[in-house]
Amino acid sequence: MKHLLTLCMLALCLCASAKETCPKVIPALQEWKGGSGKLALPAEGSIVIASADEAALKSVADLLAQDLKDLLGWNYTVKTGKPEKNAIYLSLTKPDKQLGEEGYVLAAGRYAGITAPARQGVFWGTRSLLQILYNENGQLPKGVARDWPQYPNRGFMLDVGRKFFTMDFLRQYVKILSFYKLNEFQIHLNDNGFVQFFDNDWNKTYAAFRLESERFPGLTAKDGSYTKKEFTDLQRLGMEYGVNVIPEIDIPAHSLAFTHYKPEIGSDKYGMDHLDLYKEETYRFVDSLLDEYLSGEEPVFMGPDVHIGTDEYNAKEAEKFRYFTDRYLKYVEKYGKNVRMWGALRWLKGKTPVKADNVTINAWSYDWIDPNASLKDGYKIINTCDTYLYIVPAAGYYRDFLDIRWLYETWRVGKVNSREELPEGTPGLLGGMFAVWNDHCGNGISQQDVHFRTFPAAQVLAEKMWRGKNEAVSFEEFEALCKQMPEAPGINLLGRVQGEVVLPGQKEELSLNGTDSVATSLPEIGYPYAVEFEVNPDQEQNISGILFKGPHSTVYANWENKGNLAFSRDGYTFVFHAAILPAGEWTKVRIEGDYKGTTLYINGEKVERLEGRIKQFYNYTHHRKDRMYVQETLVFPMQQIGDVRNGFKGKLRNINCVRHPSF
Repeated sequence: MKHLLTLCMLALCLCASAKETCPKVIPALQEWKGGSGKLALPAEGSIVIASADEAALKSVADLLAQDLKDLLGWNYTVKTGKPEKNAIYLSLTKPDKQLGEEGYVLAAGRYAGITAPARQGVFWGTRSLLQILYNENGQLPKGVARDWPQYPNRGFMLDVGRKFFTMDFLRQYVKILSFYKLNEFQIHLNDNGFVQFFDNDWNKTYAAFRLESERFPGLTAKDGSYTKKEFTDLQRLGMEYGVNVIPEIDIPAHSLAFTHYKPEIGSDKYGMDHLDLYKEETYRFVDSLLDEYLSGEEPVFMGPDVHIGTDEYNAKEAEKFRYFTDRYLKYVEKYGKNVRMWGALRWLKGKTPVKADNVTINAWSYDWIDPNASLKDGYKIINTCDTYLYIVPAAGYYRDFLDIRWLYETWRVGKVNSREELPEGTPGLLGGMFAVWNDHCGNGISQQDVHFRTFPAAQVLAEKMWRGKNEAVSFEEFEALCKQMPEAPGINLLGRVQGEVVLPGQKEELSLNGTDSVATSLPEIGYPYAVEFEVNPDQEQNISGILFKGPHSTVYANWENKGNLAFSRDGYTFVFHAAILPAGEWTKVRIEGDYKGTTLYINGEKVERLEGRIKQFYNYTHHRKDRMYVQETLVFPMQQIGDVRNGFKGKLRNINCVRHPSF
């Protein structure tokens, strides 16, 4: 019956005389046949699941109801039965080779219907539905969309080893990736800084492993980590949202976190970030570490894929490296996992065979991997080309931002490096993945600075890996659509300000006693912004009293009892040294922020710009000076004014957020 109803809707739409234009979504729909008119869904309504499909689709319906609430403020109830007028109807259909596991049909007529051969397809259909409703003010153009991905693997890799990202950030990122139908999120769990930035001393060099370990107490980083439960919950969240969370433990290079813990397994010859491949203790340690997360009835690494790193080892040990790689590909596979690794076998050539069957390689650098040779050897590959798809924030090499226009107009998944381009449909080419590497440990970069760089990349690469080239939409049109789209329902890491906002202290004077606070309706303000306020501190001040506080950052008055303004986020604190707020006097303050830095104005005059501070280090290996560019940025906190434990003492007035055109 449900299939007949869908066919009736199709016929209704296709027979209409006036055709609705294709709805704008990211990624764009593969096929659209417009009908006549629009379907206006009510703010209070129903999501109806076909009775036979309740077990498979109940979780999809529940997530959709929550997303409608978060995105549009709508209240929808979930039930089973037959489709109803002005309702949303979810159902499964028979297998369809073109739609596969991820494709779907979205039809709008008497009601909005989403049907697909599999749960995942229905879920992706709800993402398109949400985007259309958002862009069309709650309406759906009548017609039928038939949609499916060009490539099955569409992902993002985040280096959390060199910079810690909170679990809350990772959970939000699952939802962001999902909203744009990106279905892989690789978490690079361990890594280390460059020794030249730490007095050329491996013992001082920053290194971190982010996951709780019970077998090796003390191994887990103390400045930020995830419990096993948190990580399994993240993977479960990913499964609900169609995102495969792929854990990566990078060995045998990039392994300083392990040799800090157990120095005897480090290489004296090649550097302590290399494991010593000739010691049995190395293999006992790695075996036990991997087994801790892979064994048992409910393993910590619960998903289908596990990544073992295996990149950038010293080329003098090619044969031993190949032995190590082959050993751990087989070791992880015996736990029932699909194994992944970074491409390295072109650089580390040798006679020792390395398992290829059921192994997926991130094809990142032609110096390290020959994609064609790897495909011929039986590997599957994911295009992670460093030239086009690597972001290394504020490092001065690779890309700080991806070239969005070039990616949209020119790049395609088959462009695996600057030398060669694989044809569409090349067997074994699974898709693409872009990556963020936080190489410069301690450079002050924030989570939101990273997001400011990755979100535009996620939008354009979602488009290119799902839809492919879209001649019908210019880059200018696509860019405009990107800027109006939300990050995901209920998520605003960019700190966008929507509509008019009236802040406490904007029209009245606030008086704070150091143990009280005032809540606002605006959690934080993203780049670029200007915040103005007038402040009159009391004579007796709390030391480093909190002036403004948000979900990710804090602004202080009287920093360290010196009268300066300061701010902190992500474990870093930055101080405006050029101005002191006098007690008992009104001072007009203006703080401007962008992705490069933060500027302070006092009584209308610019007094200090925090941007461009450079640290220089001598690199003994290459006999040169290396630079680190410190990021002194602030997404302005506005969730509360003052604080009940250690707040500002004094008066505030004329608090105002000055909007920029890009808002």
